[in-house]
Amino acid sequence: MRIALCQINPTVGDLAGNVERILADARRAAEAGADLAVFPELCVTGYPPQDLLDRPAFLDDVDTAVQHVARELPASLGVLVGAPVRNETPVGKRLFNTALLLADGDLVDATSKTLLPTYDVFDEYRYFEPCPERKVMEWRGLRLGVHVCEDMWNNEDQAPYHLYASNPIDELAALGIDLFVNLSASPYAVGKPIERRLLIQESCREHGVPFVYVNQVGANTELVFDGDSQVQSAEGEVLYHAPLFEEAFSVWDTDAPGEPVESARLGTEVEEVTAQIHDALVLGVRDYVRKTGDGVFEKALIGLSGGIDSAVTCAIAAEALGPDRVVGITMPSAYSSSGSVSDSQALAENLGIEFHEVAIRPAVDAFEAMLAPLFEGTEEGVAEENVQARSRGVTLMAISNKFGHLLLTTGNKSEMAVGYATLYGDMSGGLAVLSDVLKTEVYRVAEDINRRAGREVIPRATITKPPSAELRPGQVDQDSLPPYDVLDAILVGYVEEHLSPEAIARETGYELALVERIAKMVDRNEYKRRQAAPGLRVTGKAFGSGRRLPIVMQRTRVDAAGHEETVEGAPAAAGVDA
Repeated sequence: MRIALCQINPTVGDLAGNVERILADARRAAEAGADLAVFPELCVTGYPPQDLLDRPAFLDDVDTAVQHVARELPASLGVLVGAPVRNETPVGKRLFNTALLLADGDLVDATSKTLLPTYDVFDEYRYFEPCPERKVMEWRGLRLGVHVCEDMWNNEDQAPYHLYASNPIDELAALGIDLFVNLSASPYAVGKPIERRLLIQESCREHGVPFVYVNQVGANTELVFDGDSQVQSAEGEVLYHAPLFEEAFSVWDTDAPGEPVESARLGTEVEEVTAQIHDALVLGVRDYVRKTGDGVFEKALIGLSGGIDSAVTCAIAAEALGPDRVVGITMPSAYSSSGSVSDSQALAENLGIEFHEVAIRPAVDAFEAMLAPLFEGTEEGVAEENVQARSRGVTLMAISNKFGHLLLTTGNKSEMAVGYATLYGDMSGGLAVLSDVLKTEVYRVAEDINRRAGREVIPRATITKPPSAELRPGQVDQDSLPPYDVLDAILVGYVEEHLSPEAIARETGYELALVERIAKMVDRNEYKRRQAAPGLRVTGKAFGSGRRLPIVMQRTRVDAAGHEETVEGAPAAAGVDA
């Protein structure tokens, strides 16, 4: 049987556009002589549809869309598509997350997702009822073990703990199948491609059954989907692998499976990880702009400081949208170095983007004069520094409002973690491009951009200068923070690996007092992150919907002697150092 793997980029809620993509690839599959075309999970609605699934009218439209796909399919072609389907029984959640087999105008067969993730960014049990049993789909003489995304993720023998009681992979294999078929909407995170590859390989080798995996590609708000669709043989050898971060189409023949192919980049080396992060960010920006609708954002707007973060954000925007759709604004203040303007201008010239200089000194002077009577007799400090940052925020938002540009914020994950950012200042904007990229990785992305271009796109001075917010004379980031390689190692342990300060100190060798100080900074700045723009997710634990901590909390514990002590970051201190 000839099977088409259709790695498409659906848009959440765009039923007409998604149906058009499905039918276009279905026609392409028929022309290529395919017997079956496989599409991603929930491809009719786009993933994740979230509370759109609570709207009866939306579900009615989904039903109509599925019926239209069935009617318009090429004759004799079977198609597997993902869509929400109503639960007609009076028990359980109102919907199933279903894989539908359509052919010749009809629904031939269907099976639904059993394992419904509720961790990290996933919240599927909010909407869906788990499928109670496995079934075999028969098509053109083959017995297909069709399942949906998470259903394959409970089969890892080496896992120390399993989230679910059932294992759909084992249960399908026990029914006597010829081929596993997985419809997925699995978002990208560093390390995810190699994790998927090994998991599928394990399933193939354990049961001696080939595996077809088709994943969504594209970005929907924070989530970036890498595709990574593939076919593995019964021996766990990769027979086909789709490119990452782009739509793809291929036909694989079960009767002529072919030879193993060389694997694509899997992110096992630092350079591969950096290249994947770069590609994910470019796709994230491109789809955020494209999927908000034609004419909503004609251009992206970036405040250029001459620093590494704004330079990388600007370069990514230029690649994602084209240089003619990017505007850079440099906003010197009394404390800006000469390089702030010159390096920003050099970047703009290297990229070929529109560039303007708007000095904020008049605005800062006006605010200082206005506040002088109230601030009289106090020492200058963070409040005065943040007037500068907020003057920049007001300036950028005014330009954004006037011309309809999408303002991209430039803060990285390290800064967002410890609150080294100003609410309503440099945090102003509609999309946070680097909010899940640690500062040390930002430098690697910058080098990757220059390497790909074969020239100095991001000025060398921008890469080598000490990072600084330039809000007071001679200020550098290391006045307030440890070196970024130290800070980032602590943040990985605390934010991404959920380790205690004591465990991080043991693993890294850093002083416990330093680790505890960083942990407190992370905890006390949760209120800022709640007010931040949505950020593109590229790690397994990003700020935003995938990390949910209370703002107001006190972390205390009782020791063995019954004494109470404060731990980690208490109290939250919302509103301090804003």
